[in-house]
Amino acid sequence: MRNYNDTTYAILGILTTECKSGYAIKQFIDQSLNHFWKISYGQIYPTLKLIVQEELAEVRTSSTPGKPDKNEYYLTSKGIETLKNWLKQPIEQLPIERNEILLKLFFGRYQARENTVLLLQKYKQELAGRYQTYVSIEQAIINHKDNDEDSIYWLFTLDYGKRTTKAEIDWCEFTLEKLSTKGD
Repeated sequence: MRNYNDTTYAILGILTTECKSGYAIKQFIDQSLNHFWKISYGQIYPTLKLIVQEELAEVRTSSTPGKPDKNEYYLTSKGIETLKNWLKQPIEQLPIERNEILLKLFFGRYQARENTVLLLQKYKQELAGRYQTYVSIEQAIINHKDNDEDSIYWLFTLDYGKRTTKAEIDWCEFTLEKLSTKGD
């Protein structure tokens, strides 16, 4: 069986939802996966083309009066099996985080402490906004998807995001406290 890149598997997974067009897939990514998995708009259509060529999905054209025709993609049994086989595979590597705040902090002795504090305060503020976004998404899932078989898994990934964001906020508070008590 052929191995595909992670974007292909992500789109196969998205096609198990109600998202069937390239535009709907992009919206889904922006509203959910984008919080932990980045896929650019430019990757979607070439990946859909590959999925169809590999017979993992079939494309159907749908018509709505007064609107241009649109292509909709539906997984084939081969596509579902490919996704299931990928899901069974062990994780190949732990994620490697690229974090600009950590990079700047690592070299922090080369800037004024006040600047470091400001960077950390801004970062903490942005994290608090992200956390609130996660809380809003969680409520939307609970209110609208509580009968959906996918919702429990979506809530698991959301919980991961909430917990890691809370840990980062706690780390900011700890680091800011240490910076405020450290003498020049």
